[in-house]
Amino acid sequence: MQQFHFEKSSIEGVMLIEPFIMKDNRGLFIKDFEHDVFYQNGIGDILWQEEFYSTSQKGVVRGMHFQLHKPQAKLVSYIQGRIYDVVVDLRKDSDTFKKWLAVDLSSVNHRSLFIPKGCAHGFMALENNSIMSYKCQGEYFKEYDTGILWNDPDIDISWPLNKFDKIILNEKDKNAMSLQYFIDSYGGF
Repeated sequence: MQQFHFEKSSIEGVMLIEPFIMKDNRGLFIKDFEHDVFYQNGIGDILWQEEFYSTSQKGVVRGMHFQLHKPQAKLVSYIQGRIYDVVVDLRKDSDTFKKWLAVDLSSVNHRSLFIPKGCAHGFMALENNSIMSYKCQGEYFKEYDTGILWNDPDIDISWPLNKFDKIILNEKDKNAMSLQYFIDSYGGF
């Protein structure tokens, strides 16, 4: 049996989490959230207001998303497959403002990522039928849902592009704002 394990990352407030896992001859039982355990490990008093899933094929990039007003904290977890998960700090008063972090979330390592309010989030599916779970704190407002270009040169995220013949993006992500536009227009969170 594996207990929860919390590891601080290079981005202020972002935590890499190994969940509670029980494994036996039937398979796995995984618990990716327990309020009191998260609270005891420095992740505030979380009330998740929505949970949803996405399924992506190999080469799909989703992101870098955030909510412009009333930003949401998130807990992202793999369900199936393998994800290259990325966070960018957009909090102007943070020591890690404009820095990015990438982690591998997969059915091999079973990890989750806690993302505090004020960070952009995105990922690249490294396998077909990769399924992600998102728990979000705070209400979703469609009119404030936006993002930064996934390949913005001012951020310079090191995506594993050499693994794909083509990248699959939706129109929203192709036309997201630049980091510089976000800073000039909003200053940051």
